[in-house]
Amino acid sequence: MESAVSVALFEPYTLRSLTIPNRVWMAPMCQYSAEAFGPNAGVPHDWHFAHYAARAAGGTGLILAEATAVSPEGRISPYDLGIWNDTQVAAFRRIVRFLKDQGTVPGIQLAHAGRKASTDRPWKGGGPVGPDAHGWQPVAPSPVPFDDGHPVPDDLTTDQIADIVAKFAAAARRALDAGFEVAEVHGAHGYLIGEFLSPHSNHRTDEYGGSFENRTRFALEVVDAVRAVWPDELPLFFRISATDWLDENGWTADETVRFAALLKEHGVDLLDVSSGGNAPRVRIPTGPGYQVPFAARVRAATGLPVAAVGLITEPEQAQKIVANGEADAVLLGRELLRNPSWARSAARELGGEIRVPDQYHRSV
Repeated sequence: MESAVSVALFEPYTLRSLTIPNRVWMAPMCQYSAEAFGPNAGVPHDWHFAHYAARAAGGTGLILAEATAVSPEGRISPYDLGIWNDTQVAAFRRIVRFLKDQGTVPGIQLAHAGRKASTDRPWKGGGPVGPDAHGWQPVAPSPVPFDDGHPVPDDLTTDQIADIVAKFAAAARRALDAGFEVAEVHGAHGYLIGEFLSPHSNHRTDEYGGSFENRTRFALEVVDAVRAVWPDELPLFFRISATDWLDENGWTADETVRFAALLKEHGVDLLDVSSGGNAPRVRIPTGPGYQVPFAARVRAATGLPVAAVGLITEPEQAQKIVANGEADAVLLGRELLRNPSWARSAARELGGEIRVPDQYHRSV
């Protein structure tokens, strides 16, 4: 058995009273596979069960379910999951139960797509869809479309903003009822909360626009509302785009550090650090672990725990990120799509200990 430092990736991690068995976590990834309309709209079904169950059996310590809409109009596409009604809650319970049986912590990302809502599945082009394809009119902080060919969103009134805040809280209550143990507020990738944060998409002149304090107001109201209904003993995450990758008039890494300190004060336990998504055709200098420095900077400056994501693919790479203190955990996306048992493979390669289902012991 190697020394503890050499297997940091497989050490348990405790937030509040919740202990996650290792630092290999699954990032939220939309499947665009729910029914689009009718009584089962937004309800997880067999595809979602198989998708999440496979990664749990593969040893993943924490699984964050994909962006799950707090209201029908908050979906990215008509085919997204939702948690705005009890039918959805009942279906999620089956998935959550299985994840817990495998020793995996179940988490859920609560989301509203804002001006990027009502789009088609990516493999169908991902463009905007109208009522003839089960679409709807998007909303946003300001009447600024995401891109050419996208509809001008309706700008939200202050009453509508308050209603969305309440829907996040209601969704958190339902997530708890479904058995989830981690809630993550989705403030990244140019969806509604991120749209409020960035001056690129937020042109308001009221208390929700202009200054840093005003642009962060909606996000903090959502966090406060969710934290108020989420149990004290369970952790709350926030996903952020650390930068819009714009030369000017965008959300910046400096603002992320400043905002992270506020999130910590408001009861957020971990920042899930991604980037981009709020402006089309932006040049992003991608490469292995290209977003890790943003996470490391937040952790060093604020003491807020962080998870790093983005082109983390190799076990030794992930191990170094955690062992060096750049992040408290790594979130894998596409690599877990390619290999649902990545965590188990990485443990074997690095000499870490991991729970293996009895049925799979022949693979050890």
